Amino acid sequence: MKLTIVIPVLNEAARLPETLAQLAGMRARGVEVIVVDGGSSDDSVAVAHAAGVRTLSAQAGRACQMNAGAAAATGDVLLFLHADTTLPQRADAIVLDALGSGSHAWGRFDVLIDGRPWMLRVVAAMMNLRSRLTGIATGDQAIFVTRTAFDVVGGFPEQPLMEDVELSRRLLALSAPACVHHKVRTSGRRWETRGVWRTIALMWRLRWAYWRGTPADELARYYR
Repeated sequence: MKLTIVIPVLNEAARLPETLAQLAGMRARGVEVIVVDGGSSDDSVAVAHAAGVRTLSAQAGRACQMNAGAAAATGDVLLFLHADTTLPQRADAIVLDALGSGSHAWGRFDVLIDGRPWMLRVVAAMMNLRSRLTGIATGDQAIFVTRTAFDVVGGFPEQPLMEDVELSRRLLALSAPACVHHKVRTSGRRWETRGVWRTIALMWRLRWAYWRGTPADELARYYR
């Protein structure tokens, strides 16, 4: 199987060089990497071009950008990676091995959140545990899925928030996720900027409201 990594970006020029450099070894092994820009006003596109990575443009919004990347991908397996997240060594082999038996149509990694507050380690541990118990993954966990399964569920719902939760719900109808213990490292900037406890409370309120049927558009306005 061939793997394609899709990276949606919007003004990520400061972080993108490190992310793409970390993928160089995988690219040398035949992994396809596609950066999908949502209209950046910084040098994100130039950074991707300088790295020799295929770059597309799409309507702003992670769901739209990731769907555009998936449509252009040539891989049998798709991995969706945030620009501020780095994969473990040989993540390509880990992903293909996780899906190789055919018992899982999709999966995700455990996550480690970088940052100074000690509470971020607890947040990451709770995210990983919650995901194992519910089968719901977040974008921070680098969701991967077979092309066939992604097409069957219609890709990401093009909504401004909770697109990862909704994709997980749809994929659960096909199989439980492969919960990989290897960790991706993601930036804690969201928690550090807003405050760890405040962000935890906000995300739980948003998830609870979404579960009760509040439209994603309304939640996105509240989130902003």
